Amino acid sequence: MQQHTQEQVYFVEVQQFRQWWIWLIVLAVAALQWWGAYEQLLMKRPFGDNPAPDAMLWVFFVLFGIGLPVLFVSAKLITVVRADGIYLRFVPFHFKMLRIALSDVADFSAGQYSPLLDYGGWGIRMGREGKAYNVSGNMGVRLELADGRKLLIGSQQALDFVAAIERAKADHKH
Repeated sequence: MQQHTQEQVYFVEVQQFRQWWIWLIVLAVAALQWWGAYEQLLMKRPFGDNPAPDAMLWVFFVLFGIGLPVLFVSAKLITVVRADGIYLRFVPFHFKMLRIALSDVADFSAGQYSPLLDYGGWGIRMGREGKAYNVSGNMGVRLELADGRKLLIGSQQALDFVAAIERAKADHKH
């Protein structure tokens, strides 16, 4: 009989936003803020026919010219299956791992889904099918919890993720 500790790791996946069209939008918004700040703040040419006050332009520059790209560069979904549960962390929104005890998982399956139609997009979302954590693609693992709540965790390795849950549940019984 094998000894398993709570620290045993069955599965790890780290995902980031890699969709070209999301980056196109993020970089276009950032470029617009950089251009506006350059024109109005450095060149002293008003940005548009009805320019914003310089203080407001600074706020938008910091938020969208710097903050938005930094947010998307740093955002990642970390999924870990351990002997005692499934752990999630959506950086930078969660400061620590969220734990779903294996004993709370009543059912689970890998499958395809529509991020836009089922959950309204990517990120931490609520939809018809419950809560979702996803960053890319259309594959994931659906969990049904003992209390009836449903959760989707997007995964580029959904079959490996399910196999890890199965192994952890089987080992946890012994």
